[in-house]
Amino acid sequence: MVEQITIPSHVLAAIEEHQRHCSDPMAAFFYDLPALEAHGRAVKAALPENVELYYAIKANSESAIIDTLASVVDGLELSSGGEIERACNSATPLPWVLSGPGKLDSDMRHAMLQGVEAFHIESLGEIARLQVIAASLQRIQPVLLRINPTLPDELSSRLKMAGTATPFGIDEAQLEEAVAAVDSAPNLSLRGFHIHAMSHQKSVQRHQRLLSFYLQRWPKWRALAREPKQITQLNVGGGIGVNYLHPAQQFDWPGLCRTLGQQLEAMPEPPRVRFEIGRFLSAFCGYYVVEVMDTKISHGEDFLVCRGGTHQFRLPVAQAHDHPVIHLPRYAHPSNQAEYQPWTIVGQLCTPKDVLSRHQPLRGVAIGDLLVLPLAGAYGYNISHADFLCHPRPEQIFVGRASERPAPEASHVQSELVE
Repeated sequence: MVEQITIPSHVLAAIEEHQRHCSDPMAAFFYDLPALEAHGRAVKAALPENVELYYAIKANSESAIIDTLASVVDGLELSSGGEIERACNSATPLPWVLSGPGKLDSDMRHAMLQGVEAFHIESLGEIARLQVIAASLQRIQPVLLRINPTLPDELSSRLKMAGTATPFGIDEAQLEEAVAAVDSAPNLSLRGFHIHAMSHQKSVQRHQRLLSFYLQRWPKWRALAREPKQITQLNVGGGIGVNYLHPAQQFDWPGLCRTLGQQLEAMPEPPRVRFEIGRFLSAFCGYYVVEVMDTKISHGEDFLVCRGGTHQFRLPVAQAHDHPVIHLPRYAHPSNQAEYQPWTIVGQLCTPKDVLSRHQPLRGVAIGDLLVLPLAGAYGYNISHADFLCHPRPEQIFVGRASERPAPEASHVQSELVE
C-alpha cells in the first residue's frame, strides 16, 4: 500500500540545502522542532485536569529536543548520571525524577545534590542504599516505589516491563515490606507509586484497561502506608506506541485521556496522575535521510545500497519491522512513468543484518536520490551502535526554533511514503 504525504517545506528545504554542501553521499538526521512543539502541546492539552506530563528523555536526549519540549512538559524523567547532566544543562531547568534499576550510589548522591524531585525505587536493597545517602546529606528525600504488579493476560504488549519476571520494580507480593521499609527510613518520605508495565502499546482499549487496573489497585496500595493521606502520586509511566507501518493510524491519545478523566472524577480520593512519555512525544519530528550509492541484484532480489545504515538508525532492527520510506529524486528523471519494483534498502555495514526496509515498492530510483525514513525522532540514533566499523557519525540538523517561527506550512511537493 502506498500513501501520499507532504513533507513540510522547511524540512524539505533543509534536506536539499544540506545535500548541496555534502562532498560525499549524505546520511543525516533532521528534526522538525516546530512540529515537535506543536505535537507536544496537543498531547499536553488533551490531559485531564491535574494530570501531569513528563518527558522521558531516553527517547531522545539531544539538547535541542529537551529545550523545545521544556516549554510544554511539566518535567523530565531520567535514568542515568549522563541524563542528569543533560537535564541540568538544559536552557530551561525543569523538575526531574530519577528512575531505572541498577542506580549507582554516586549517581543517587549527585542527583540529590542537583535537586532531584523524587527517586523511583526499584528494589528493597535500593531503599537501604538511598537511606544511607540521604542521611549523609542530612536531607529528607521524597520517593515513589515502582511496582511490578500481577497483570491479567489480556493487558500485555509486545514489550513487557511488568506483570512478569523482569528486573524492573518491586514484586507486588513484596510491596507491603517495601512500604514498611520506607516508612521506617528516617530520611525517606514515601509520596506514591510508579508503574510502567508496557512499552510500545498501540491499542488504546488495552491501555485504558491497564490504567483502570492501576486505579482499582490504588486504594489498596495507598492503605499500606503508615500515613495514607501523604500518598498522593500515581506515576503511570509511558509506553504509548507509534504505528510505524501505518503512519495515519496512530494511538487515540485524546480518547485515552477522556476515559482517564472520567475515571478520576468518579473516585472519592483520586491520585495525582503523571505520565512519563518518550516515544510518543519525539518520534514524529524526526527524519533519517540517506543517499542511494549503488543498486544491485543478488539471487533475484533488488538492493539499494545507501550511505549510513543500522549503525546510525537501529530502530527498524530493534522493532523488527520494515520502516516506511519516502523517495526524493535528486534530479527530474521520469520516475512517474517507471513501474514500481520491490527494493530492499541496506546500509554500508559488513553484516547481512544491516537492513532498513525490505521489498519496498519504489519506482524510478537512481543513484544520488535520497530516501527519507520518517518517524525517526525517538529510539533511532540514540540507541544505535554508531561506532561500529568506525564510520563517521551522522550529522543531526535541528530545523527551526519553535519559539521563533509560525507553524510550518506543508510543501506542495508530493512524495511517496511506502509501508
